[in-house]
Amino acid sequence: MRTRVKVCGITHPGDALAAAEAGVDAIGLVFYPPSPRHVELTQAVEIVAVLPPFVTTVGLFVNADAETIAKVVGQVGIDLIQFHGNECPDYCSTHRRPWVRALRMKDDIDLFAEADRFSGARGLLLDAWRPDVPGGTGETFDWSRIPAEMAWRIVLAGGLTPDNVEQAVSQVRPFAVDVSSGVESKPGIKNAEKIARFVQAVRRGDETR
Repeated sequence: MRTRVKVCGITHPGDALAAAEAGVDAIGLVFYPPSPRHVELTQAVEIVAVLPPFVTTVGLFVNADAETIAKVVGQVGIDLIQFHGNECPDYCSTHRRPWVRALRMKDDIDLFAEADRFSGARGLLLDAWRPDVPGGTGETFDWSRIPAEMAWRIVLAGGLTPDNVEQAVSQVRPFAVDVSSGVESKPGIKNAEKIARFVQAVRRGDETR
């Protein structure tokens, strides 16, 4: 099976095109103002407008109110929602879009219990845990903590780069991988060469699946 690739934190149309040209399956748009990768509605509309067919657009939210999410869904036309805050399953299911639940890998997390709790999600995105940071830490976590039988539901995130993603894919065999800072020149500005290298490394990892 081919591992899907998402590049998150896109802030410019040119970066979205570079990702698409490299063979990325999805891009992420961050609607969380404290993030250096936050985009306004007008930016998001411009980014989505340049994408070719079949590149999925994902909107990332952290404890956003329903009105904010509805505005993004209506004006930007995102395909999928990614929840990174304390949203409950019922809330996640009320926005007329499929969704993914992000989980930060605290020491005491029970992935089986969380998978059951968020059974309505299309998948679980696993990220490194740091207090008071909802994601995008640029840090990895111990991949051996991911049960093999859950791999088909997992989007692996957290500190992935062109240099370590081949090993991550080979070891975890996730359905997808998600990268942001690992393919940047600086926060919010992607590097086309790094994106291409990242996708190539994922494909090498696929050869061992």
